[in-house]
Amino acid sequence: MSGDLINLRLARKRKARAEKERQAAANRATHGRSKADRQFGAADREKQSQRHEGHRLTDPEVRPSPVGIDGKEPRSDD
Repeated sequence: MSGDLINLRLARKRKARAEKERQAAANRATHGRSKADRQFGAADREKQSQRHEGHRLTDPEVRPSPVGIDGKEPRSDD
């Protein structure tokens, strides 16, 4: 046998530590933002939302009258 001996218990622990470190790095990237960054992101999202809503063709409160495929209003079965 010319290969190196490997302690499997230690190899599993090293692998688990590496996985935990990878997960921690991903969490830091996701949640590790400063308060100023979070506020800037929220303000930017709000600005984009307002700009998007500003391009609407109709007011969302005003509903157009429903018209069926045949051009007639649908029956009311109340």
